[in-house]
Amino acid sequence: MAAQSRVQIVEGNLDSYLASALPATGVLSAAAPLRRGTSLTARRAIRLFEDQALSRALDVTARELKKTQRSYYTISSAGHEQNAILGALLRVTDPCFLHYRAGAWMMARSRQHPGATPTFDTLLSMCASSDDPIAQGRHKVWGSRALWVPPQTSTIASHLPKAVGMAFALERARRAGVRSPLPEHSVVACSFGDASVNHATALSGINAARYAHRRGSAMPIVFVCEDNGIGISVDTPRRWITEAFSQLSHLKYFLAAGDVDEIWDTAARAIDHCRAARAPVFLHLKCVRLWGHAGSDVETTYHSLRHIQEVEAQDPLLKNARRLVEQGAALPATLREILRTTRERVRAAAEEAASRPKLTTRAEVMAPIAPEAQERWRQSAEGRPPDETRERIFGDALPEKATAPSKRTLAAHINSALKDEMGRRPRLLVFGEDVGLKGGVYHVTAGLQHTFGQARVFDTLLDETTILGVAQGAAQAGMLPVPEIQYLAYVHNAIDQLRGEAASLSFFSGGQFQNPMVVRIAAFAYQKGFGGHFHNDNSIGALRDIPGLVLATPSRGDDAAKMLRGALAMARESGRVVCFLEPIALYHEKDLHDDDDEGWLFDYPPPGESLLPGELGVYHADATDLLIVSYANGLRLSLRAARHLERDHGIRARVLDLRWLKPLPHDVVREHAVACGKVLVADECRATGGGVADAIVARLVEGGYAGAMATVRSADSFVPLGPSTAAILLQEEEIVQAARELCA
Repeated sequence: MAAQSRVQIVEGNLDSYLASALPATGVLSAAAPLRRGTSLTARRAIRLFEDQALSRALDVTARELKKTQRSYYTISSAGHEQNAILGALLRVTDPCFLHYRAGAWMMARSRQHPGATPTFDTLLSMCASSDDPIAQGRHKVWGSRALWVPPQTSTIASHLPKAVGMAFALERARRAGVRSPLPEHSVVACSFGDASVNHATALSGINAARYAHRRGSAMPIVFVCEDNGIGISVDTPRRWITEAFSQLSHLKYFLAAGDVDEIWDTAARAIDHCRAARAPVFLHLKCVRLWGHAGSDVETTYHSLRHIQEVEAQDPLLKNARRLVEQGAALPATLREILRTTRERVRAAAEEAASRPKLTTRAEVMAPIAPEAQERWRQSAEGRPPDETRERIFGDALPEKATAPSKRTLAAHINSALKDEMGRRPRLLVFGEDVGLKGGVYHVTAGLQHTFGQARVFDTLLDETTILGVAQGAAQAGMLPVPEIQYLAYVHNAIDQLRGEAASLSFFSGGQFQNPMVVRIAAFAYQKGFGGHFHNDNSIGALRDIPGLVLATPSRGDDAAKMLRGALAMARESGRVVCFLEPIALYHEKDLHDDDDEGWLFDYPPPGESLLPGELGVYHADATDLLIVSYANGLRLSLRAARHLERDHGIRARVLDLRWLKPLPHDVVREHAVACGKVLVADECRATGGGVADAIVARLVEGGYAGAMATVRSADSFVPLGPSTAAILLQEEEIVQAARELCA
């Protein structure tokens, strides 16, 4: 006879107990409390057991399906089933950002939504079927639009900042006078493990919640740490979670341990405190982990058999069954029947789920990544605030009618565009480090807080992870966030909030959940040696790598205003995540060719004018000797170089401003390349993968373009301090020399 697996042993322990258990001498009525002083009734306790048994049966079945290559996910919830209590106590209008061991939580929560089919939905997700109602075969996630559970794929608690962001946004929306999709007394719940809570992103989220509450903001969030004492094979020191989080200020700590009714009462107190105080709560839920980290994890390589058996003896289903029987809440036969019917039902559903279709084409898989709606974008981008609103915002100084001087800088145009957009979009929030009273490090947000108030324009703590987390949570709560990141280098401190969280949400929810935002980033270099590499970052490679992310980079003021309108329209209408890269060196630039020529000042385009991806800037359109392709600071350098080429060398160059770096407008570039016959890409970013030169040249070659090509780029170096920057960054003279060689 083959040796039993640990799954079979745990299942057998439960079955053996129920087969031999004797009924209690007294039987509780359905409405009676499980013990004196608890709010958990016999009826609710039995329902919890049903939900927990269902979660357990799904875990067992997932492993059986995996043996026949019909399921692709075996990280189970076994041992964490007491989280069903949270699923029962929280309201459906309390958004939940859930840990991946949330099976029982989801089963219990689904009871609150008539018609929910959590068993079949979970099996479809495990089998990667396109019929899965949430991720549609793209990943195994816990999620439901109807249940307000945005899907998470995080294993390192990187979802905590956006959960904090949503809790923050619930109150912020009311302060801004915007109707929220959630009731006034909603709270947010966020679950995670004891190992992942040590991750910097998790600590950032918890710190942000405490900080916001200390500053006087409502922060109705329940952090649920499901402590099973181990992360894959690395144990958590005893009492580590208690020692780390029980004494923190502005964070109410609750320890949920013991019997099911004790955990129920503690969780109820934690939720009630959060709901009443509108303050962050840390609920420490003691769990065990059964059957290793996942199906592929051989636990005996790092745990003794004795240790494994001791953990199995703490099986919450076994403990709960014993508690219900001994307290007279259920007969052993009743619980046996629940297990029998639940297992049969899950096995039958599994056979059907495994036969359901899968995603098979690239188009099917990628459909939710980058939704397009050009007509809606244009209509939204070209809307304008009422005249009376603009008069209130600008007074007698409408930017398009300004005199002395009428032409203005890039920074001034972005400021005016933000005012116009905030005037017509009441859900638009502007926030970040120093954007309020100071008006931004470069004064781009000057006056916004005075005009629109602290509810809509506010400073955050100095943490980019929090800034982007707040943006995601606020967006999912119905707002239109415009967070500011002070420097391009700073975004790398928190880039996974864009890569792993914000940009992936639509993909893993089939477009049902979105977090629209426009992230303004002061970007690039050419600041005459100021600040060194941390203030002069000239690499966007990491951003270009993120699926679905839009990269916009204006180089002149009028373009910036029109592109910002387009970016906000894309976010608002299609849930797109846009990074708006603003060249710092051009914020206050006035001149193009000569000192005081004011060739880089432009008139403000009134509301109604916009630019969308694919709409490029063309200079010297009748020139055909050479095409120079560039963007941002490179555009200004290229225009200066073009004047030298024509004046000193008789070469007339057409200059193309890409404006949008993702998606790149390859078809338009090719049209101009064919017209000119020679192409020079002037890329201010680092040579190896930092910019777009590689991609443009590669696409031209792949498309059969036969003309001569060359690139000039900045060096593969960090940007130094002081005048030595000129040795690193792309210079006008290099563009001229490369153009001459290409045209020789």
